[in-house]
Amino acid sequence: MQLKLGLPKGSLQEATFLLFKRAGFNVSLRGRSYFPVVDDPQLDLVLMRAQEIPRYVDEGVLDAGISGYDWIRENEADVVEVANLAYAKQTTGPVRLVIAVARDGPIHTVADLEGKRIATELVQVTRNFLRQHGIKAAVEFSYGATEVKVPHLVDAIADLTETGTSLAANNLRILTTILESTTRLHANRAAWADPWKREKLQNLAVLLEGALRAENKVGVKMNIPGDRMESVLALLPSMKHPTISQLVASDWVAVEVIIDEQEVRELIPPLKKAGAQDIIEYPLNKVIP
Repeated sequence: MQLKLGLPKGSLQEATFLLFKRAGFNVSLRGRSYFPVVDDPQLDLVLMRAQEIPRYVDEGVLDAGISGYDWIRENEADVVEVANLAYAKQTTGPVRLVIAVARDGPIHTVADLEGKRIATELVQVTRNFLRQHGIKAAVEFSYGATEVKVPHLVDAIADLTETGTSLAANNLRILTTILESTTRLHANRAAWADPWKREKLQNLAVLLEGALRAENKVGVKMNIPGDRMESVLALLPSMKHPTISQLVASDWVAVEVIIDEQEVRELIPPLKKAGAQDIIEYPLNKVIP
């Protein structure tokens, strides 16, 4: 039996392949194929645009897929959310769908959008947002380069942003946020009702979430004389508590801790001064609570 899984092609493709590798799956692509090869015979992978994946999952063409919450909403897909995978092409946080207008333009509130023209790739989500606020406006599909359309072609845009840098560079300001979106592993309801496919999806979610949890964290090991242990431990941050093991036939202890990678360079010199020796830093692939 196989699980047919849609992976996003385009801006999220490289980040998705890397996430799978850290989760223990080696995914590769031959030439211009849309069918990645993976070292798990129970997975049948297909690459497609993230915008389309929720629709094909909803319709049962795919058992499951990885796409943004924004596209699940845009397709109005009736799917089961298996895991919230907070990763994107630049950041590990959510992206925002925002309405942006000309920085020095006359639109200052959502009410000012009445009767205006708005360009976006997420037409349905934008229309629903305006409807909820009692605003009537013309919402049109944008095929790309959306930021450059204000104010010459449209009055406003609804666009996804991770940092807001591109909007600011195009002399736009954010009027309001429609929604926040993260990447989601989601499943067709019939596939989720199948015991084998559900277990496969749950196991996949554990590994992918573990890989994300390990991002930007490292393990640190060290040996400490017994009489220096308290002073060294006082310096250590930890996810919970450090692991302490007594060394054989010695009053020394071995200590192991997981910390943020950016803290290591500030932490190791004080540890050394406090008496820690044989300090080892090592990367992490997965952290499973």
